[in-house]
Amino acid sequence: MTIVPVSRRTFIKSSTAVTAGLVLSPAIIGRAEAATLKLKCSSSLPNDPKFANGRVYYDNLVKNLKGNGLGEQVEVAFFPDNQLGQEIDVINSVKLGVIDLMVSGSSISANLVPLVGTYDLGFLFSSFPQQTKAFDAGAAKPIEDALLKGSNIRIIAWAYNFGSRSVFAKKPVKTPEDLAGLKIRTLPNPVITECLRLMGAAATPLAFGEIYTALQAGVLDGLEHDPPTILASKFFETAKFYALTQHNFSPLAVYFSDMTFNRMDPKLREGFLDAAKKAAVDTRTHGLAVEKEALTALTEKGVTVAECDREAFKKRVAPQTENFIKARPESKAVIDIIRSTQA
Repeated sequence: MTIVPVSRRTFIKSSTAVTAGLVLSPAIIGRAEAATLKLKCSSSLPNDPKFANGRVYYDNLVKNLKGNGLGEQVEVAFFPDNQLGQEIDVINSVKLGVIDLMVSGSSISANLVPLVGTYDLGFLFSSFPQQTKAFDAGAAKPIEDALLKGSNIRIIAWAYNFGSRSVFAKKPVKTPEDLAGLKIRTLPNPVITECLRLMGAAATPLAFGEIYTALQAGVLDGLEHDPPTILASKFFETAKFYALTQHNFSPLAVYFSDMTFNRMDPKLREGFLDAAKKAAVDTRTHGLAVEKEALTALTEKGVTVAECDREAFKKRVAPQTENFIKARPESKAVIDIIRSTQA
């Protein structure tokens, strides 16, 4: 296990040199099977082994690599807490092959390939188990293919964010009217931003690493995220009301640079990809268990967790999906599979 604190400037400088060396010497990778393959894995979340999905996935990946006999052949260095930059910068670095792995929601890659935004449509999924069944039924492959074709990024495994996304704010929110005028942080993603706007909020796109200080300064009135992330990131220090809108069951994607994929020895690659998928299954199990625990912990820290008029929010967001299909007809097949899949 390698968890590395590093400045972004140092990382970029060293990565540029490594990338240049690979371009000049493409045969260097894989010529000696005994050589250790070193990979970099990024997450925007804190280095929390229980409530942060990036760290949990990383620990499971290391465990499964060892279980597949690759513990000495593949070394994965983990960079949590935006150490390598904000997510939009990191996903572009994965595209370029500067960073090998990234653990994040599917939403961030919609900035590169808009079709991925299908998964961000409000109230599309009913639960995470339903999401897995829909993906297994064919709702994942068109998105994976589009991302690979459009950005040279592979999704090598799907896990869960640790709970559905709900609204966390400085005042109680029970109805769309309560959200009116509240500056609620959303991912820098047009689909999620539109979802929150339709729900009634003054949707405010902002990088994850800037949320805490924005809440402190009053630039934001709240955010939408899952319970463990709110707990791990200590957002409860700045706001105290959590409305269970459950408007989005955001898939957790394990992004892998296609450049890294292609330079791996095929035998090593097979074992690595198997370990990556096993780690995702382990992370799903952990995520389902830890959501309730995080809600309890938030309550103990003074947060009011409350039900809301979810049907009222859902009704207001309903036109979003039909408008998305009109703009991107290729999304209809994916949406139809999801809608027809029961948990």
